[in-house]
Amino acid sequence: MTPVKYFTVFTLPILAFFSVHLSGWLTFLPLFYAFGFIPLVELLFNPQNSNLSQEEESRFVQNPAFDLLLYAAAIVHFIFFAYYFIAHIPQPGDHIALVGNTVALGLMCGIFGINIAHELGHRKNRFEQLLAKLLLLTSLYMHFTIEHNRGHHRYVATNRDPASAPRQMTLYRFWLRSVTGSFVSAWKLENIRLSKKEKAKWLNQVMWYVVIEFLFLAVIFYLFGLVAMLSFLAAATIGILLLETVNYIEHYGLRRKQINELQFERVMPWHSWNSSHILGRLMLFELSRHSDHHYLASRKYQILRHHQHSPQLPTGYPGMMLLSFIPPLWFKIVHKHLADFQQGMSQEDKQLSI
Repeated sequence: MTPVKYFTVFTLPILAFFSVHLSGWLTFLPLFYAFGFIPLVELLFNPQNSNLSQEEESRFVQNPAFDLLLYAAAIVHFIFFAYYFIAHIPQPGDHIALVGNTVALGLMCGIFGINIAHELGHRKNRFEQLLAKLLLLTSLYMHFTIEHNRGHHRYVATNRDPASAPRQMTLYRFWLRSVTGSFVSAWKLENIRLSKKEKAKWLNQVMWYVVIEFLFLAVIFYLFGLVAMLSFLAAATIGILLLETVNYIEHYGLRRKQINELQFERVMPWHSWNSSHILGRLMLFELSRHSDHHYLASRKYQILRHHQHSPQLPTGYPGMMLLSFIPPLWFKIVHKHLADFQQGMSQEDKQLSI
């Protein structure tokens, strides 16, 4: 897709900016858009499964517009984040508006803050790495890149990965498992890194990220007061739970074969659920083409491919996230798709899918 189509992502912050100046239930416009309008549209239209040609991939990788879009989205997120605290003064007694505005900030934290940080966190240059950390700070989840890059991508679709949901686990149990397990994993990964380099334990980045996050909370409390700090804490929690809900649907019920005590089979496209529904792709910078992301994590968002032999979600990410909130319905629908996929996948299919 051309860079222009990804401007769709800016519809969310536009609604978020607008909603801050509304009152009552109208402040929930961003929520209704993200989890009402978008899932409905994706139910009405078929996914777009086509891939770029090799010539197009080469051209898109070299086109700076795709990176500039990410940077622009990050800047928009920072502007809204600051604007929320500096310009937003809730009307006395309008508790609904306070909740609605907090939800809007939470959506921005998850869809812009963490999601863009995820893409940038896979890049190698220092500027993009720093930008990813600053984005994660706005959701108090700075350890994410450490665990995601060094842990999740190594152990995805195995019992060693807290962010890969086993079959029959509900979303709510998964939240607790993934949030706590990912933090512990990041801490251990840092200790391993320091031990290999024979460096002191106090250089553990996760520890310093926690210190930075507490200082950040203290600054918000000092500048804007208790209500603002609590609103931010709630928004950051929403952002984190949005991320973990996405983690839940991306690898639910999928498992890699274990070769020996230390090794698993190579990560392949059929170890992640895929979705090529267009609005979800645009709003999340192609995150929903997750099968290809795990198959080759260095591939930039604009050239991620659809793999027809990977398990396909019946609708886009927003709709599947809503479904996951109702475990019996999730199990009924997803288990059928999972069984059909596992039954239909043969060794020949695997060879053809790459």
